[in-house]
Amino acid sequence: MLYDIRLTITYDYGAPSAQARNVLRVMPLNRMDEQRRITGELSVEPTPAERVDRNDFFGNAVAEVAFRRPIEGLVLQLQSRVERIARPLRFDLSPRRARLRAELADIGLLGPDSPHHFLSPSPRVGFESDITTFVRNILLDGGTVLSAVQDVGRALHTEMRFDPEATDVDTSPAEAFRKRQGVCQDFSHVMIAGLRAVGIPAGYVSGFLRTEPPPGQPRLEGADAMHAWIRVWCGSEMGWIEYDPTNDILVGADHVSVAVGRDYSDVAPVKGAVRSAGPQVSDHSVDMIPLPG
Repeated sequence: MLYDIRLTITYDYGAPSAQARNVLRVMPLNRMDEQRRITGELSVEPTPAERVDRNDFFGNAVAEVAFRRPIEGLVLQLQSRVERIARPLRFDLSPRRARLRAELADIGLLGPDSPHHFLSPSPRVGFESDITTFVRNILLDGGTVLSAVQDVGRALHTEMRFDPEATDVDTSPAEAFRKRQGVCQDFSHVMIAGLRAVGIPAGYVSGFLRTEPPPGQPRLEGADAMHAWIRVWCGSEMGWIEYDPTNDILVGADHVSVAVGRDYSDVAPVKGAVRSAGPQVSDHSVDMIPLPG
């Protein structure tokens, strides 16, 4: 499936910022046998005094920008064409959950894709007792790792309600779960916390979700902005799979990934420091247009 993707993020500062430095992660990933970035251009206005484009530890495309003169705002515009290659799961090749620990022990490497990075608490996701209890009560019976992911995701989707007004970017997984409301970031963080608590490696994925579904299919939650879902290590034979807890579906051709990490702190589209005063207003728009072919 081919997509043309346009992203615009704007910031208006209450007063000119004497200094600003940002780290940007908005460029779609290249992923072998899953996703190919055909074109990609990220423009920044005003033009930064310094710009460095690189890849981070997890292989995400990063643009670092810095400004030496006062700026009154920031406009980021991404245009990209991406080929998304959907490979639906036909068989559950994941181990029984009781076997997963032994398979993890056999992995001695600590490269970017190692599941060991995704087992422990991370900056935004710790072990929360309420979430742990919720997941353990779902997984009372034995089963495979993939079935555990789907069982937890289905239960979480039933338990929580999508509400873009209920939380903000700084809401913790514990608070979102207590409210039983939130956005894709909250659904993902809660599910990551629960899976890690029972020994299943889980990470965070940011990206885009097809705005208009195919004819006859319902519109998915979270399609008006950048979206988030999770990736789960399902054993040495099956490897990583991706799951969208906001919509209770395995990730497929409707999802285009931008960055992977332990939680939102590793993949935030815009991070940095701005020295200004007064309120700051931001806006965010996404167009993800399927192309014939």
